[in-house]
Amino acid sequence: AGIRAGDLITHLDKKSIIGLTLTQAVDKMRGKVKEPIVLTIVRKGVDEPFDVRIIRDIIRIRAVRARAEKDVGFIRITTFNEQAHQGLVKAIKDLKRKIGPGLKGYIIDLRNNPGGLLDQAISISDDFLERGEIVSTRGRNKDETRRYNARSGDITDGKPVVVLVNGGSASASEIVAGALQDHKRAYVVGTRSFGKGSVQTIIPLGNNGALRLTTARYYTPSGTSIQARGITPDKIVEQNPPKAKDGKEIKVSTTSEASLRGHLKSANGKEKTGSSSYVPKDRTKDTQLKYALKYLRELK
Repeated sequence: AGIRAGDLITHLDKKSIIGLTLTQAVDKMRGKVKEPIVLTIVRKGVDEPFDVRIIRDIIRIRAVRARAEKDVGFIRITTFNEQAHQGLVKAIKDLKRKIGPGLKGYIIDLRNNPGGLLDQAISISDDFLERGEIVSTRGRNKDETRRYNARSGDITDGKPVVVLVNGGSASASEIVAGALQDHKRAYVVGTRSFGKGSVQTIIPLGNNGALRLTTARYYTPSGTSIQARGITPDKIVEQNPPKAKDGKEIKVSTTSEASLRGHLKSANGKEKTGSSSYVPKDRTKDTQLKYALKYLRELK
């Protein structure tokens, strides 16, 4: 459509949205499918605002993508939406058929996955576990603790699993990585995850308002709080940072939950700083992926 990350939308159909909240602006942008709308864009480096005409449509985010890396099944989960669990089950089935009896194992790539629905994280964790706790939520009162447990059945038939995480892996991603790591069902590779381990409850108010209240923290099966600590990989593998045209390294963001102003403090132990969320587009330069492939192929 000609829109880039960092563009500022100032008008919708020639009407200014400056001063509106994000929700108000999004509401004005919505409309009937196939109906056009004109966005006025301000872009850094461009002298004058310009218009972009787009056609409204229903946006469906594909949560799961899979491919065969010769004898290893690679599965990328980009978000934990309503289709994530179903997408994973289909991906496993397709990879089993495509690779056949020579299948060495699976790589579950959760890098830069910001999270999503708790029930999807639980279902996906359950797909790899035969028994045991997946995650628990603990509030201020002990009697409010809630535990989520796995049911019998591993859809991979016990094949080895590597989970990839980085500084952009948050919330539901950390629940999955933490559960599989604590049960020694997966080998976690990459860099420390974001550390988003708090539970928010939405309380409806009058006049279409609502209050979002933090009510609990997520804990891995070993009793470790994810909040402001994240998941530390079994094997820390850094990516080689990208380089600019002049050959100098480009500084990569390392923002984490612990670095955010006003964040909920960690419940048990020292808070951890963030890690890089950089993943190269060129697979041949992806050191974390290469390590995961080597690890699975060398298992006996």
